[in-house]
Amino acid sequence: MNCSSTNLILSTCQKLDARFRHKIICNWTTHHKPDFRYINDCTSTYTRLFHSSYRRKQSQKDGITVLPSPQEVTIILRKNEFNKEFTSGSVKSYDSNQLASNDPIEDTRSEAQCKMTPGLLMGIFDGHGGPACAQVISKRLLNYVAASLLPLDSLNKYVQENPRENLIESYNDRVEIVQDLKLVYENSFKKYLIELIDLPRDGTDVRSSLEHAIMKLDNDLSKEVVEPFKETGDIDPKTLSVALSGAVACVSHIDGPHLYVANVGDCNAVLGTMTEEDEWVAKKITKEHNSENFDELKRIWNEHPESERKTVIRRDRLLGELAPLRSMGDFRYKWPTELLKNVAVPMVGQKAIPPNYHTPPYLTAKPDVYYHRLTPKDKFLIIASDGLWDMMTPLQSVKLVGEHMKGKVFFNPLKLPRKNIQLGDINELLNHRKESLKSKPKDRNAATHLIRHAIGGTEYGVDHSRLAHLLSLSSDVSRMFRDDITVTVVYFDSEFLRQCPA
Repeated sequence: MNCSSTNLILSTCQKLDARFRHKIICNWTTHHKPDFRYINDCTSTYTRLFHSSYRRKQSQKDGITVLPSPQEVTIILRKNEFNKEFTSGSVKSYDSNQLASNDPIEDTRSEAQCKMTPGLLMGIFDGHGGPACAQVISKRLLNYVAASLLPLDSLNKYVQENPRENLIESYNDRVEIVQDLKLVYENSFKKYLIELIDLPRDGTDVRSSLEHAIMKLDNDLSKEVVEPFKETGDIDPKTLSVALSGAVACVSHIDGPHLYVANVGDCNAVLGTMTEEDEWVAKKITKEHNSENFDELKRIWNEHPESERKTVIRRDRLLGELAPLRSMGDFRYKWPTELLKNVAVPMVGQKAIPPNYHTPPYLTAKPDVYYHRLTPKDKFLIIASDGLWDMMTPLQSVKLVGEHMKGKVFFNPLKLPRKNIQLGDINELLNHRKESLKSKPKDRNAATHLIRHAIGGTEYGVDHSRLAHLLSLSSDVSRMFRDDITVTVVYFDSEFLRQCPA
């Protein structure tokens, strides 16, 4: 990466102050050789699949730039897509995909089924200041949530098990944590389980479980740096890089008709609902924690002296640097000044202490948790990082997925709904299928469909030239035009929801 051009571009485009971000990434690279990564690929060769997109380099032929062909564009877009189908419950299936702009990509996602309690967990994590924090959270948070959801008797039994079975069944999990960090994280998780036993509770509450899990994991990210330092004076550059980088998160828990969404930062969850008039409506479930949210501004102003009112939020950023006003990690906005001097400054210099840093903490990981009872009219949920929402509105995304639902039936052969069907009914089905053929999408995966339209969409459809140009830009230039994009589309079973008691 060209450092000079990167610093120039990121100074206006990225969530974190560019000079500090550069130091974090450089340190990340320095301390993460192939044998010493935070996250290692499970396969025998490291493919960078989880960390970044393909290397975007325009090919040259006789001095003329050659853009990727439509087929090559499709290969690029589909590289990280994933689909999972279910045979029971309110969720029929989900599609997910992500497309990098940063190199390495700073977005991650994770999905899992709780094994000891009912519920499906879906998470999108948008990192900044490097990929470290987002990657680690995506590997750990769903386990913390699953543990928080355990009833007390199940929790007591689970703590005594040796070895313990996994609390979740993860999907599309292509990476693994290196052994030394795995031991640190396992030790933190054991302590968390013991704390949960002593935690006062009145049954199992999903809302409080989501909030407690997020806050506790964020606290552990700090402890994993601070406690060894206080005991031995040693600083582990790996755990420190996780703590100094940051991530916003949007996590959903779906159990039958009950949908909970916990949000920290500026990712969003949007529900696609069909009205009685067969029109699509976008229900935005979450609310961003940024300077456009006046309630957030008031909260921060009220938490600090009046003398800091002009400095705590500057240029629509926290202390003039950070765009999301809540996040996980980012402990240079949470730790006391003395701790930053002793722990962070030796690694990244005086820039580790933000300007006008007088009354920390300035940042919290406390999520807002939303509840929605699903009905048969609710057809799907879109969870995405702000890379998507910067490019399209919630209603545009819902209409695109709705059209995709109508057209994607052509990817599967026609199946008759019953054995003794009349010829007239078959003819009606075929005519409907013929009419719907006009809307057959290019991509089977709805997340890919959204990303394709986000990058190349115009009022007349997808412009291949625009798409090819934007996909062929190097990462330091690409970031001027868009962010990393990560999308998960969850489809609901209307018939299941129709049968759920009110």
